[in-house]
Amino acid sequence: MSSERVLTAFAGFMVFLSAILTYFVSFNFIYLTMFVGLNLLQQSFTGFCPATIIIRKVFKFKTERELALKQ
Repeated sequence: MSSERVLTAFAGFMVFLSAILTYFVSFNFIYLTMFVGLNLLQQSFTGFCPATIIIRKVFKFKTERELALKQ
């Protein structure tokens, strides 16, 4: 699995989790949803996402390009 796919799965999970927490725990968790959405928006323009750095360095996932060149 590539780092891009892991990032997409992580973002989806965080949005789902924050929606559940907003409904069941506190309305203030809506700010987590907003943070994830804003982070995805800025990543689409800049190509920079802090979570990708963690995914690549800590968990050792490779990018789609690296995986394609390996084959």
